[in-house]
Amino acid sequence: MGRFARGGAMVGVLALVGSLALSGCGEGRKKAEFVGGGATAGTSAPPASPSGEPSQAATAGLTVSPADGAKGRPVSTEISAKLPDGGTVSSVTLTADGGDRVEGRMRRDGSSWVPSAPLKYDTRYTATVTGTGSGGETRAGTSTFTTMAKPKSMINSGLYLFDDKSYGVAMPVVVEFHPGIPKKDRAAVQKRMFVQTDPPQPGAWHWVYNGTQAYYRAPQYWKPGTTLDVRIALAGIPLSNGRYGNVDRSATAKIGRSFEMKVDNATKKMEVLQDGRLIRTLPVSLGKKKTPSSSGTLVVMEKKEKTVFDTMDSPDPENRYRVDIDFAQRITWGGEYIHAAPWSEGQQGRRNVSHGCVNVSMAAGRWLFEQTRVGDPITIKGTERKIAPGNGWTAWSLTWSEFVKGSALPVPPGGSGPLI
Repeated sequence: MGRFARGGAMVGVLALVGSLALSGCGEGRKKAEFVGGGATAGTSAPPASPSGEPSQAATAGLTVSPADGAKGRPVSTEISAKLPDGGTVSSVTLTADGGDRVEGRMRRDGSSWVPSAPLKYDTRYTATVTGTGSGGETRAGTSTFTTMAKPKSMINSGLYLFDDKSYGVAMPVVVEFHPGIPKKDRAAVQKRMFVQTDPPQPGAWHWVYNGTQAYYRAPQYWKPGTTLDVRIALAGIPLSNGRYGNVDRSATAKIGRSFEMKVDNATKKMEVLQDGRLIRTLPVSLGKKKTPSSSGTLVVMEKKEKTVFDTMDSPDPENRYRVDIDFAQRITWGGEYIHAAPWSEGQQGRRNVSHGCVNVSMAAGRWLFEQTRVGDPITIKGTERKIAPGNGWTAWSLTWSEFVKGSALPVPPGGSGPLI
């Protein structure tokens, strides 16, 4: 299962490449951290007969890939077949030496069969494929191939989702890579990043940060109650820089009720909406002109009931402080939060005095903290600075037409459905 974590003891935490030269009132610039989980299993296409072998009516003429006798194949290998006169593949059976059968599913376009978990390194497999020719005749083919030994040079990856956790309607699927994915490899990698939604909703991927991050979102916020079923199937995928994907990561998560926060610098107020209905209006104080808050649609990334903002290492003497903070909700990697600020309650609703954060009263901070969840959106408008791409989960700060331009694969009008 996928994991997102900030601070504390954890296993397998990876840090986002590079730092953001951006100001904020929080704990200074902080790098993204993440840890992911293991592989998922799917369902096999049915065999052509109870034994898993092609029927006696099958005839030759179906070419299977990988080719028979192929060696050193990646553990991300998919099974495909070509019928000389057209037609379609009807079933795929893949077994390892010793008889262990591999589960898997066909891609929706029928181009290949994808194992539901990475294949084993340095193992021999036999693929049996049956198909129906253009004239209705049954065709079959087999191939025995061997996978490669485990490579030494791998690329690390992470997925920001927990199994069985409920998120806000703006929660993007966030995948990170260290080092980043070269541009010429992104299409192949994106083809192995599967997202299914229930109820079905179209979506698309967008690459940012020189290939160190990819976001998946729908044209609009997710429908409340949506289930996100995600598999980032990168174990063993070969890249042009000689590296290979390290592991598969997966998670199944839920989207909860709709909860939005909308902040307008002109009025110095936050409107809070639940399921589209205004439920509360709160006075706020944003970043002063020297340290403005970022305008755009941001997402709550983590929550800390109590924390310490420590910027004593700042090169700017006026920006050095250490203060205890209550009800902090991170919205950028650069250090911007929504948080309680009892020292600025006299200015909230009237004047901006923060170092970039959204200041609210102690009572409002507690109330918001009790209502929100990771993935809830906050839209801030009218400040002196726009949000920088990648400074937080910025997938929603782009229009849909802008967002799809960041896909490594063509996106049909309205967005893509699942690939598998």
